[in-house]
Amino acid sequence: MTLDLLRERLSGEKARDLFSKLYGQDPQIVEKQVHRYIQATVRFCELFPRYDNQELYVFSTPGRTEIGGNHTDHNAGRVLAAGVSLDAIAVVTGSSDNVITVYSEGYPEPFTVRLDNLSPVKEEEGTTNALIRGIASRIKELGYKIGGFNAYITSDVLGGSGLSSSACIEVLLGNIINHLYNEGKIDGILLARIGQYAENVYFNKPCGLMDQIACAIGGFVTIDFKDSGNPLVKKIDFDFLSQNYSLLVVNTGGNHADLTDDYAAVPAEMKSVANALGKTVCREISMDELIENIPWLRDKVGDRAILRAMHFLGDDQRVVHQVEALEKGDFNEFLKLVNQSGNSSWKLLQNCFTTKNPQEQGITLALGLTEEFLKETGKGACRVHGGGFAGTILVFMPNELLKEYIALIEKVFGSDAVTVLSIRSYGTLCINQLI
Repeated sequence: MTLDLLRERLSGEKARDLFSKLYGQDPQIVEKQVHRYIQATVRFCELFPRYDNQELYVFSTPGRTEIGGNHTDHNAGRVLAAGVSLDAIAVVTGSSDNVITVYSEGYPEPFTVRLDNLSPVKEEEGTTNALIRGIASRIKELGYKIGGFNAYITSDVLGGSGLSSSACIEVLLGNIINHLYNEGKIDGILLARIGQYAENVYFNKPCGLMDQIACAIGGFVTIDFKDSGNPLVKKIDFDFLSQNYSLLVVNTGGNHADLTDDYAAVPAEMKSVANALGKTVCREISMDELIENIPWLRDKVGDRAILRAMHFLGDDQRVVHQVEALEKGDFNEFLKLVNQSGNSSWKLLQNCFTTKNPQEQGITLALGLTEEFLKETGKGACRVHGGGFAGTILVFMPNELLKEYIALIEKVFGSDAVTVLSIRSYGTLCINQLI
């Protein structure tokens, strides 16, 4: 699609209809997205002035939120996640120089990778270059084609918000190669695996697969990690927009820098319980078996490990019931289960604050305020979001209470503390195909 045609299509009715499905039906939000996409093409042309009016492509990949199954995936459990209305978009052209050049908003210099060297580079660990190289390498290893491209990326998936900005970018980069050189033949699950591989092997971060799958597939998606090498993925057909609710992420602040030990202790303690019972992970034990053996387990693994295993067993099964509620269209039952998951994380998993600094309890305070706010209404739900210990909570809030709730939270946590989202039904997309 030429530049002039692309801009015409982005301003057309088909694009507006698509944007209403991706970002929400408010006409102001739709117009904001039309402007955002067109401005991205303007910026691309500024950064690549000699693109010679080649075929231009536009891609979008959502961030994700975790809704059910808090700290269950690392013990072969189940999770419920969803794509959200915040996304990263890219304006792209192919190139014949065997080089991938990516400009990202906020970074003055481009990320550049030559495709004649696809081996991991130690000095690149922790960088976007590592992800680009790893994604290209894995796609080639799997027998697909790769090639150079020039891209400008802009993202409103907030870093550090628990919405998986890195997984979003990984899936986006993979999908660019997928459409430019492979006619879109690589499916979403494989794109997710490719992103995970790049993050594990090239970026050197031992992430799981939940984030990439949710970004690639979109909508409500449940993942069963019983066979971690081949997780079962199921997308759930549920119309969130019709419920008159908003999905909120509340940023409570706090510092993640000192939390490595806290995060590592969660799966380690859960597995210590399973190991003491002759198993490998908590998925292999039952609640009855755990309770029967608590008297001697207390001396063997400690009380907190037992409580965390109890959380796993409850929350793992709770995901099954959440999925059933969504499939039946029973949103009230679903919200009740979200609250139960939150209470379990708070009381049993104990990941709402770090014992290293008990004076700072932003997550706990936000949950307490939210529960008090919703107490008289009988509506809504909240729970810790993601890994916990610092950072964000997740809230399902009726739209009629939205302004009042935001005013309350912003008094405590600041004017930018609340991000209002919706569930996005679509995963990673080549926008050209839909407008």
